[in-house]
Amino acid sequence: MQRYPMTVEGEQALQNELKELKTIKRPAVIAAIAEAREHGDLKENAEYHSAREQQGFIEGRIQDIEAKLSMSQVINVHDIPQTGKVIFGTTVTILNTETDQTVVYKIVGDDEANVKVNKISVNSPIARGLIGKEEGDVVGINTPGGIVEFEIEMVEHI
Repeated sequence: MQRYPMTVEGEQALQNELKELKTIKRPAVIAAIAEAREHGDLKENAEYHSAREQQGFIEGRIQDIEAKLSMSQVINVHDIPQTGKVIFGTTVTILNTETDQTVVYKIVGDDEANVKVNKISVNSPIARGLIGKEEGDVVGINTPGGIVEFEIEMVEHI
């Protein structure tokens, strides 16, 4: 069975979402279905059909989260000796050598990745190019616009 890396924060976020789905959203949709049934004819009852559809989404998401958690390998970056190299869970500051633009990324699992908050998947081209490198290294990363050179400015185990 293949294990999927996940940070401690990512696991906690999934656990919180699972708890909310099971304790708040699932009971609410069950109540909505019961209320819609009381209105009579189910064939033409839009409220009933909407609630049933919502229930399907909730149950599907619960199964998805439970599967992800069962196949996850939670990695606490603080338990790994700091070598100064870029590894899963580290926060890395890189400088685009052509544009002098600096960006900070945290390397996380696939399910945690969110470019809007600068979290990139360990399987993304940028992360794959950075893994194993250390501060001061210059790496060429193949991007959709061609190969871009980045200099690693800082590696943090946050």
